[in-house]
Amino acid sequence: MARLTTRFWVDAYLARLSFQNIPAYVTAHGDDSAGAVLVKLATLDGRARAFARSFDLMSGERRWEELTSGDEREVDASVARQRSFDPDLWVIEVEDRQGRHLLDEDGLA
Repeated sequence: MARLTTRFWVDAYLARLSFQNIPAYVTAHGDDSAGAVLVKLATLDGRARAFARSFDLMSGERRWEELTSGDEREVDASVARQRSFDPDLWVIEVEDRQGRHLLDEDGLA
């Protein structure tokens, strides 16, 4: 099965967030074709969570898993470490007081 480019997925994700009036920004532009994506959710109260997509080799299923959560500065440090390991990594920051990220919706895994 053909895979979407990362750039296409990022653009679609940002559009879906925009339709829900959820602010989001690309804070690190990775490889357009095949870069991995990390999503940071800032709840604007000093707390944050970071999500990375995982792949289950047994089932072939893709899903988003929480990479880290806690104080926003600590989450930012974790994101920075991930970027140092993978310069092709995209980082999207979502800002929502209600904690909405939409990653659990159909079509985003």
